[in-house]
Amino acid sequence: MESPPRCKFTVIFIIISLSLGLISFILCIAAEIKRNKEEDLRWNGKLCSLPTSQAFGLGIAALVSFFFAQIIGNSILLKNCYSHSKITAIAKILFLISWLSFGFAVILLIAATSMSRRQPYSIGWLNGECYLVKEGTYAGSAILVLITVGSINGSTFSSI
Repeated sequence: MESPPRCKFTVIFIIISLSLGLISFILCIAAEIKRNKEEDLRWNGKLCSLPTSQAFGLGIAALVSFFFAQIIGNSILLKNCYSHSKITAIAKILFLISWLSFGFAVILLIAATSMSRRQPYSIGWLNGECYLVKEGTYAGSAILVLITVGSINGSTFSSI
């Protein structure tokens, strides 16, 4: 028996959303590995400097794929809700969780990625001071990416 075209559309876009979420997760883990370490910090006694880390490009790529995963996941959910005009309580809770974790992940990724740029002497990241991305920041973002993508796709599944 052939599934209706709406189900095929939904499944294809869920797979795309999950794939983009997995790519973002992998990029976050790679950024965690490639972030600047304390030994990369240059100190001349008064001023500090940090080179650009590979985590900068990885963080931007993780953000872009994460945004697309969230947009695609939400569009699938909204398409299903408009076609059924009914959304379950579980779908609403998962939808809320997805947006909360999305917000926290984006804030962490933007701050960490911004700190991974070059921080020249006397300019630094903030007020002329150099900042290192704390260990686990990108890994925490990776976990939040998984929570976001899982909850938005779970919300879609529960509304089908």
